[in-house]
Amino acid sequence: MSCLKMSNKYTLDYNYVALSGDIFVMSRIRYSIVAPCWNEEGNLPELYRRIKEVMTQTGETWELVLINDGSTDRTLELMQELHAANPHVHYVDFARNFGHQIAVTAGMDYAQGDAVILIDSDLQDPPELILEMVEKWKEGYKVVYAVRSERKGETWFKLFTAQLFYRLIYRITDVNIPLDTGDFRLMDRKVVNRMKQMKEHRRFIRGMTSWVGFKQTGVNYVREERFAGETKYPLRKMVKFATDAITGFSYFPLQLATFIGFIIAALTVPFMFVVIGARLSGNQAFEGQATTLVMVLFLGGIQLISLGIIGEYLGRIYDEVRGRPLYVVNDAVGFEAESQDEELPKKQMSTN
Repeated sequence: MSCLKMSNKYTLDYNYVALSGDIFVMSRIRYSIVAPCWNEEGNLPELYRRIKEVMTQTGETWELVLINDGSTDRTLELMQELHAANPHVHYVDFARNFGHQIAVTAGMDYAQGDAVILIDSDLQDPPELILEMVEKWKEGYKVVYAVRSERKGETWFKLFTAQLFYRLIYRITDVNIPLDTGDFRLMDRKVVNRMKQMKEHRRFIRGMTSWVGFKQTGVNYVREERFAGETKYPLRKMVKFATDAITGFSYFPLQLATFIGFIIAALTVPFMFVVIGARLSGNQAFEGQATTLVMVLFLGGIQLISLGIIGEYLGRIYDEVRGRPLYVVNDAVGFEAESQDEELPKKQMSTN
């Protein structure tokens, strides 16, 4: 809590309403902006400046919730400085790196606003779009997601794989996940509360947001290049992210393995009769070990692929039955004293 006492009176300080004497009340936070950070020292000051400029235009209360996802640079130090300079800024410091989707989840757990806006800290998603999202929210939409109409500074490979992923996930998942959308979105408190009940470990936030339903709409924007630093999603992480998305929202890989098995079995039966007929007629075309070896290697490869697909789903089950927390917090500063989740550490109040 941040209040200034002058001449036995409390003055208005950000999200707090001043009354005469020693009485004050805290006004309800209207907007929470959640930004996960991993080694973003080059982006954090500019992110704060632009968000502050945008949110000031709303004329309503707001908070910036920063998640330090195990950064090894000055990211945490900058968070502490921003919080000391402006009580609007709150931060959660992870005990280690838990990943982008988990950091976003922690931000939603700690966010206190009536509307929660998720945004990456690399400034590829423009904070200025928040004002348009807010307008859509006030029209009655519970989720307002940002649609990437153009992506600047991306390689042809990144653009191709991104387009392929979004269209594949759209076709094979059980929920209607909008094309060309990321995690940049505004969610109503009702949506956030439902999302907080979903505790799966391998998370796909944009899919989970679509799954909960409610009235949703999109706003188009041009995705810019990173303001500073390098991408946090190399090819290895992109493949893992896509795998988590597909296995979390579709049984298609399992169904595909079954379908391939039936196809191979259907082709094997007539081929078996062809081989028998050739042997009886004295045809030497199928003699020798080469044909047998090729068929065995082919079927062995199909079996290993099928086992790998099953293993992905079993791995998800294993992660869930262990019952480990999604993340471990080293420190959380600037939030209300009461914990919003009994598994979360008690949140700290920042007092002046």
